[in-house]
Amino acid sequence: MLRKLIASGVFTLFLMGALACGGGDSEEQSLAESDIASEATSQSAGIQIAPALGGDAAAVPDVSASSGDKFGGKLRVLGGDPPTLDPALVSDTSSARIVLELFSGLVRLDNDLQIVPDLAETWVVTEGGTVYTFTIKDGAQYSDGTPVTASDFKYAMERAANPDTESTTAELYLADIVGVMEIIDGNALAASGIEVLDDKTLKITIDAPKAYFLAKLTYPTAFALMKSNVESGGQTWTDNPIGSGPFVLEEYRIGERMILARNENYYDRNAYLDTVEINLAGGVAMAMYEADEIDLTGVGLADLDRVQDPSNAINRDLVSVPPGFSTSYLGFNIEETPFNDVKFRQALAHSIDKELIAEQVFAGLVLPAEGVLPPLFPVFNEDLVSLDFDPDKARALLAESSYSTLTDRDKRIVITTQGTGGSPSLSIEVMADMWSQNLGVNVEIQQVEFATYLQDLYRNRLQAFFGGWEADYPDPQDWIDILFHSESPRNDGNYSNPEVDRLVEQARTEQDVLLRTQMYQDAEQMIVDDVAWLPVWWDTQGLALIKQRVQDYNFLPMTIEIFKDVWIQE
Repeated sequence: MLRKLIASGVFTLFLMGALACGGGDSEEQSLAESDIASEATSQSAGIQIAPALGGDAAAVPDVSASSGDKFGGKLRVLGGDPPTLDPALVSDTSSARIVLELFSGLVRLDNDLQIVPDLAETWVVTEGGTVYTFTIKDGAQYSDGTPVTASDFKYAMERAANPDTESTTAELYLADIVGVMEIIDGNALAASGIEVLDDKTLKITIDAPKAYFLAKLTYPTAFALMKSNVESGGQTWTDNPIGSGPFVLEEYRIGERMILARNENYYDRNAYLDTVEINLAGGVAMAMYEADEIDLTGVGLADLDRVQDPSNAINRDLVSVPPGFSTSYLGFNIEETPFNDVKFRQALAHSIDKELIAEQVFAGLVLPAEGVLPPLFPVFNEDLVSLDFDPDKARALLAESSYSTLTDRDKRIVITTQGTGGSPSLSIEVMADMWSQNLGVNVEIQQVEFATYLQDLYRNRLQAFFGGWEADYPDPQDWIDILFHSESPRNDGNYSNPEVDRLVEQARTEQDVLLRTQMYQDAEQMIVDDVAWLPVWWDTQGLALIKQRVQDYNFLPMTIEIFKDVWIQE
């Protein structure tokens, strides 16, 4: 879904699909559950760079009737409280996972990560790729039976852009639309590039032909909203949201549980499940799975041997989970000392033995990350030159930097991560120890609650931070441009390189796939050389346990709605 910030602590199984929602438990839980949520489909290696201009309006989802014995049953999962259920405010994967089940957009990503119709029946792209005209499906309706109209999309997008909404994602995903920036800047209330031609027809005009624009509409900021529901509910309207997704919010008790129920008025084939029950109270996932309290879980390091033992009954529930499109990293605010010195950042990078961390901390369940883009992702660069472990080079770079001694640094160095108490992630502690051993650079590790972490990150309050990013759509623009262009709202480290800006700006409208690929790869190499990020690890194939009665639960490399196709075999 979307743009996702991956929390680095416990990755709750269901809420991750590489979206993650943070916690503060053991490294073992973090590992396993992140692996689960980020499974790649077997088709992922064939994903094309940038969805085709205009997408595929002919790729209508299969809505054929299914045998009645698939309907019914409850799926039980372990999760965490989402920071928001407002589509305009979604900026993390835990929120996105729920919002994608409750609301719908014009288009969506299917299980093969291709753009297909959602509430739009068809669309036509004209004016050289700058005008998109969508026709809303007959029968598109909200969960209360109210028809979805073109005006609902205009309202939702303009509301997201309105400064009063305080969306941190509207500029990222809607600013290509003519007139949206005027709303964001507080100079207008409506966007000239969003036109309602009639109840069933919506016309969107963007500022230039961009191969990835249609994919941006799969992000929640562009989802249809019922104006009367939003405005009558005020600040708490999401307590009783009326959406158009496959599920409705039946119950939500913060810190206890959330129940999603089948939307009987869904425009497409109804979900098979009666309900999805999300346990928000926490607990030891493996123990809950074995007590038959939840239906799926990741496999922690402590349980690897026994679950892989064919003589153990639980082995029959074991499934393999391929890697997802996500990268875990250390980020630096390069406007703050000592991270404003590139040689200091390079010294830190060369002093980290990622291979050792991958093998000793994660038992080989992660892959040392060399760059920003993960393997199998479009334009992944196998020839990227990474900053490998080299303590001698690290010490030489530190000596050449402006902060070769503690006196020069003149302030404490704090790495902030998400957590709710207990010990920080072992991997972060190991990296801190490597800096101390190899460079004499000491850091403090600070844990904060996830929502607070997001707020501080978005306001550039953090000196250094540990987190992760998962693709919102299968295009490198979602990484290289959104995260590292100097004027991007999600450039959380204040990184600025004029040549990177030039390349990503040119790539925005470049229609030649090979040239566009080269631009992103060149920009990524500069980002790695500058250590705008310190990539730490990528997912590898993981393991999960899932009850045999649960059918068609798809693990995907990105966050999309998945519960509609799950069914229980009693």
